[in-house]
Amino acid sequence: MNSYSIFSLLFLLNWLVLTSCSNSELKNRDHLVFRYNEHANITSLDPAFAKDQRNIWPSHQLYNTLVKLDENLAIEGDIAQAWSISEDGLTYTFKLKDDVFFHKHQIFGRDSTRQVLASDVEYSLKRLTDPDVASPGSWVMSDVKRIKALNDSIIEIELSQKFPAFLGLLSSKFCSVLPVEMDQLDFQTSPIGTGPFKFKRWEIGEKLVLRKNNLYFKTDAEGNPLPYLEAVAITFLPDKQSEFLAFVQGKLDFLSGLDPSYKDELITVTGELNSKFETDIAMEKSPYLNTEYLGFYLDSDSEEMKSKAFRRAINYAFDRDKMIKYLRNNIGIPAHKGFIPEGLSGRAKIRGFTYQPEKARQLIQEFKEETGIKAPTLIISTNPSYIDLVEFIQKEVQRIGVQVAIDVMPPSTIRQKRSAGQLETFRASWIADYPDAINYLSLFYSENFSPNGPNYTHFKNETYDQLYEEALSLTKDSLRYELYAQMDSLLIEEAPVVPLYYDEVVRFRSKAVEGLGINPFNLLDLSGVKKTK
Repeated sequence: MNSYSIFSLLFLLNWLVLTSCSNSELKNRDHLVFRYNEHANITSLDPAFAKDQRNIWPSHQLYNTLVKLDENLAIEGDIAQAWSISEDGLTYTFKLKDDVFFHKHQIFGRDSTRQVLASDVEYSLKRLTDPDVASPGSWVMSDVKRIKALNDSIIEIELSQKFPAFLGLLSSKFCSVLPVEMDQLDFQTSPIGTGPFKFKRWEIGEKLVLRKNNLYFKTDAEGNPLPYLEAVAITFLPDKQSEFLAFVQGKLDFLSGLDPSYKDELITVTGELNSKFETDIAMEKSPYLNTEYLGFYLDSDSEEMKSKAFRRAINYAFDRDKMIKYLRNNIGIPAHKGFIPEGLSGRAKIRGFTYQPEKARQLIQEFKEETGIKAPTLIISTNPSYIDLVEFIQKEVQRIGVQVAIDVMPPSTIRQKRSAGQLETFRASWIADYPDAINYLSLFYSENFSPNGPNYTHFKNETYDQLYEEALSLTKDSLRYELYAQMDSLLIEEAPVVPLYYDEVVRFRSKAVEGLGINPFNLLDLSGVKKTK
């Protein structure tokens, strides 16, 4: 054997040994790595741009806020140790914890860190309204008059007008706390926070890796330091079918939501986990703060849109229970109440719309007699993801004597036209930004007419507006909730929308994963997650 052959053989043997060791090491440490996929890709690790789930989830691992929500949507301290609210409801004063430190970074000195200060909170909140940042979360600060660090541990926020839900608003990931030094750094290479995990590597379109933050300030009930995991690995498989296959093959630890491409394989018609997956996979459901609905544009020239009888008829014309059972595999709660979803206080005390086709026909007859229109029509605009729901409604509504056309367009076009008042009837959803029903009720306050606000229906009702304004002036929750119920009942009576269903969070996880939990915001919290070997 010549020297070249001997060298090649030694190289091959060495490579096999190294590869074997590497694979063995990875296998032994797999229980310390949590793996999930983000098919929509992550666009930014700057919390000022955490406006949707793909960016919110990694931000939640990297950063903390002054306050946070527990599993029951109650507000508790995060970086803030305590807080007080002035009697007039305008001034919020927060005292910071003294054991919260930023991730280690050379900006603080070689392999060093520093404590979070009130000046960091002031900087973080003020940058939301900085035109150079151009954050989509700037609206969070719309009622803020002044933000001031009184000393290293006290931050004071003064509002220009009373807003009882403001404390919950501060739990938004937009309000994550950053060091003032972030002005000198790049979020793509050096996002610095205080969260349970710190930035390690980001290969755009390939993988994002976060590592355990050994300086994290939280512990479990027994006093053990969190997090338990060593790392989080996020991949970017672009389609949901590939994501599903990777999950059932054990390459991912977690799957959120359902997609038509795999829905019927993963769960039964009644919404239970398919028995063939029961050994390795666990399924969990929870109310999700999201209302799916059809909206009517009331400033339309259409007589159908102007008529309360017509709008109410559409609400009575189809079977929501049947729709959820056969088109959503029982994932979701039929919207038999008002607009406020399951999980929030202040819902209507009266029953909303149920399936009553005869009543719907009577209302359509009333509409014909009032207007002289013998062949009423309805045009529903939707994006392709909801075509099955809208086609179901189309068939049901046509049975009561209304011709229904469906206009399918891209989501971006729908958003643009809806805001401009160019759609008579549109399918939409409203996902809560903060845990208070006023978030949903703001969609019908007349001062919020689109395009400058979220009132896309242009609903205007003097009584509703008075109740809304009164609710904003009350700091006592029980009194506000009573007004919320009155407003929700008014929406049922006037029918500017057709509530379809209150969504549900559905999660699938490997049974090796423990402590993941589930919540109405579908927030991914990995700080207390464990994986068994």
